[in-house]
This record gives sequence, C-alpha cells and structure tokens, in this order.
Amino acid sequence: MTSIKVNQCSPPKEDAKTSLDLSGKHVHFVGIGGCGMSGLARLTDQCGAICSGTDRVETELTVALENDGIQVAFAQCAENVPMDCDLVVVSAAIALDHPELTAAKQRGIQIMKYAQLLGQLMAQKTGVAIAGTHGKSTTTSLLSHILIRCGLDPSLIVGAHCPQIGGGWRVGDSNLLIAEACEFDRSFHNLHPKHAVILNIEEDHLDMYRGIDEIIEAFTIFAERIPPQGSLLIHHEMPHRLAVTAKLRCDVQTLGFAPQADWRIEWVEPIASPGGQDATYVHLFESTNKITAQWRSPMPGEHMAYNTAAAALIAHRLGASWDAITDAIETFEGLDRRMQCLGYHPIGDGSVTVMDDYGHHPTEIDTTLRALRRQYHPKRLVCVFQPHQHSRTRFLMEQFAASFAEADIVIVPEIYFVRDSEKERHAVRAADLVDQLRLRGKQAMHLHPFEAIAEQLQLIAHDGDLLVTMGAGDVWKVAYQFLGR
Repeated sequence: MTSIKVNQCSPPKEDAKTSLDLSGKHVHFVGIGGCGMSGLARLTDQCGAICSGTDRVETELTVALENDGIQVAFAQCAENVPMDCDLVVVSAAIALDHPELTAAKQRGIQIMKYAQLLGQLMAQKTGVAIAGTHGKSTTTSLLSHILIRCGLDPSLIVGAHCPQIGGGWRVGDSNLLIAEACEFDRSFHNLHPKHAVILNIEEDHLDMYRGIDEIIEAFTIFAERIPPQGSLLIHHEMPHRLAVTAKLRCDVQTLGFAPQADWRIEWVEPIASPGGQDATYVHLFESTNKITAQWRSPMPGEHMAYNTAAAALIAHRLGASWDAITDAIETFEGLDRRMQCLGYHPIGDGSVTVMDDYGHHPTEIDTTLRALRRQYHPKRLVCVFQPHQHSRTRFLMEQFAASFAEADIVIVPEIYFVRDSEKERHAVRAADLVDQLRLRGKQAMHLHPFEAIAEQLQLIAHDGDLLVTMGAGDVWKVAYQFLGR
C-alpha cells in the first residue's frame, strides 16, 4: 500500500503562526480509530468544529467517539464525506486511492494530514513535542501523567493507550498541548513546539530515509522549528547531538549518564525486594554532585530511567515542583504494550510470567530483554518476536539477530506486512531471521499461525519462565491465547 506524501495533500490555507478558526467547520477524519487521530478529533471538537470520521473496524476508541457525539462510519466509500465538509484529515497510513480522499480531491475540499492539523493547533498553544527513534510514547505518557497530577491540566495526544491519562488523548483547560513528534513521513516537520525533547536518533524507517544522514537532517529541521524563546532537551551521549544543535537559537540542555551532561542521571543497580522483582532508583544531578531529585523508577531498565528523567525535566520547566514531580513518577502504572505484565500461566505447582512489549527495533529489543532479565531473574527468557515491516527486517537483519542475546528461546511468526511493496515483501522472510539467530547459537524457530505458537508454548513452558511477546503488530494475541483468554 502506498502512503500519502506530504506534497500530495493540500497545504493548510492558514499560516502556521495565524489562528486556525475551526468553529462551525465540518471536519472529516479518515482513519479516525487510531490513538492519535481519535485524540486529534477530540481537540478539533473542542475548537467548536463538527467532527465525523471513518475507519475499517469498530473499536473501543470508535465507540467512545460515537458516545460523545462524533459520528463514525465503517464502510470505505466516497459517500462518507459529508456534503458540507470543509476539511478532510487523513492519517499517514491512508492510501492515495482511498475513495474518501479521491472524493475530497474531486470536490475541491481542503485535505490535511494528521500532523499538519496537529501542528496548526499546537501553534496556538504552549506546545511540547517528544521526538526520538525510541521512547516517545512512554515519555509523553509519563510527562502527561506528571502534569495532570501536578494540577497543570494539559491537553495531550499519545500514540499508545495509558489508562492513567485517559487513554491516548486528553482535552485540558490549560494552554499546554503535549504530543509525540514522529519522524515517519517527516511528519514532525509540521509541528510548532515551544519546548521539545530529542530522546535519541537511530536508523529506522529506511523505506523512507536513505540512511542515517537523512535521518539526522530530518531531526535537525525539527529542532530548528523551536522558537528562540523555547527550549530543547537532548541526549548528551548521542553521537549526532552537535550536528542537530549547531544552529539552534533556543536554549539547549543535555541529559545523560556522562558527568559532562547538563543534567546527569545516576541509575542505581536494582535492589532485591519481596515478590521476585527488584526496585530501581534514579538520581538526577544538575552539573554538580548534589542530587536535585530522586525517585523509585516505575518501570525497569536503564532506558526507562532516562525516559523518566526527561519527562521530569520538562515538567519542571513547565512549572511543576520537584517534590510533586517525584511523587507523580512513583505513582505511574505504565502503559499498554510497554513491558506490560499480562498475567501468570500456571505450570504444575509454579507459573510462567507473561508480558507484552511494543519493541520492534533492534535497540528496543536489546534494552527491553536486558531490563526484563535484570528485573525478574527468570529461569528462562522466551521471546515471541513478530518482525514489523519487511523493509525494516531486511535493512537491519544483522542488528536484529544480535539483539536477542538475552533470550533463551526465540520464536518468530510471519513478518507483519505494512506499507511495503509486494517486491519488498518477497525480498525477506521470517525464516531468514531464524537462520541468522541459529548461526549465533540461539535456539530459534519459525512458526505460524499464532495458534500453533500458543500450542508450542504450552509444550515447552517451564515453571519460572518469563514469556514476552514483542512487536508493533498483533503478536500480543499469542500472549492472550497462551493465557487462555
């Protein structure tokens, strides 16, 4: 499926720095059922617009939208575009030949991408954008949770479900708007943040970028959108930091584990605690050896300590006190599909811990498996990994093969097919990754469908195992089948 390119959508008629008046306008969202799109529809509705939308299937998100008076249809047809429609908003995954998009073009209706409209709304508020190859959803969710607990009442859009902040969206009464800034399709170039974070930069989305140099350039352009009175928080140890920040006029501060960082993190080794898990503590220093803040980390792993510190620093910049921030952090319960514990499967007199994670990039896999190993101390770590995109799997094959060092057993289902061409689909197979894992001495197997994987897990599971399903597709279904849900 071919996705829409930015220059193939009508540009916004209003300048980014002028007020976008949506009051009384009919705005139609194609792909309204996604976390981001449903949240954007809510913000648009708050602006006084009349909103409607379509998606392929009914979900909890679409039901909630309908319960709040936003009409949602599920047939994909031109007739869904209202006769009085003023603006059509499309998600990045919508195909060029989608009938609603075609109808809008034929009728001369203005078309905007999700990120374009979000950028227009952000320009009217104090916008905070969280960017990076990894950790965006977790950091955005945690920052939002802190701000809510501290009484700062933000509006927010997150690309994941976090129950504590209302799901993936929230409409607040303050002027704050918190959002993820995604590099896919260079969509973050449409945003207008006053404050931003760049958590990290790595190779990804190589179906769109020709290499790391283009990715660095894209992040640089994003950073240059921050106004002089704004700020950027960036990873100190990131090798591309100076290339990104060289020409910035805003305040730039660094965060990292190195003593030279403006803000230094100290991640205390996990301390044994009752229940089979360990407690991890985080210390935050400001360019001295005096601790500015400290807290018990709500999620395991050094990478989560870093994400938590980034959220804490932005919350403090926005006016939250350190005492309130640390209290809020320690009450954070996590978000769906991020090292999420789904339950325990009985095995004889013992059990298997079952977890689920969204990790779909080699760095994410490596850091997550290491964190799970150190936190839970399983007898065996069993990973069911569903590769996401054929192009990503092919481009990063060696890195993927190396990222499962902490796993004892790896099971690989079919690659989740999204966005790639049919030619790309036939260029790589899930079995190719299994072959690479076996060459590294790893116990690995290729199985499908999901039912077969769940049956195999029943046969091989031992008391004390930790099973984690990983991937950006629907591999979580394996975990639920294994648990008998």
